[in-house]
Amino acid sequence: MMSRSASSASGRTGQLFVMVGLPASGKTTRAREIETEWNALRLTPDEWMIPLFGEPEAGRRRDVLEGRFVWLAMRALPLGINVILAFGVWSREERSALRHLASSVGATCELVYVEVDEAEQRRRVATRLGSERESTFPMSEDDLSGFRQLFQAPDRAELECSEIDPAPVGYPTWSVWAAERWPTSIDSRR
Repeated sequence: MMSRSASSASGRTGQLFVMVGLPASGKTTRAREIETEWNALRLTPDEWMIPLFGEPEAGRRRDVLEGRFVWLAMRALPLGINVILAFGVWSREERSALRHLASSVGATCELVYVEVDEAEQRRRVATRLGSERESTFPMSEDDLSGFRQLFQAPDRAELECSEIDPAPVGYPTWSVWAAERWPTSIDSRR
């Protein structure tokens, strides 16, 4: 039986896993499990922001960092490397763009949705702030409520569907949309 990490030797592309969920939903825990199970490269901005910028949410810098992660994923997937993008992707547009980009390099994409109810989320935020200060940031009740309002939970059809939505009005392709959403995500040589 061939291991899941042997894909590059057989000429197959890697698998992209896109973690979907709110802060403290368990995305990182699930991503670490996938990382081990699939021998995957796990890219998580929360582990990079403080070391690089000295703060967890450095405005547009996070978008640039996420863009580099997308760029790196699109380079790694054709080499047979499985990749996990673990930064929440709160909108259907973001998820559709990532699915399109994976498809454009011949890879498959799986959305991994991790749900959490409000009470459990608050408990986890408090616990995480006490134990993982180097890779987390404080979140108030207002922050958590605001995040829930912004988050577009995927429905069953989105999670199970292999069809990708068309690019939004005003964007000729998902690549153009992605380049605006995540600066540095698109390789200009493609």
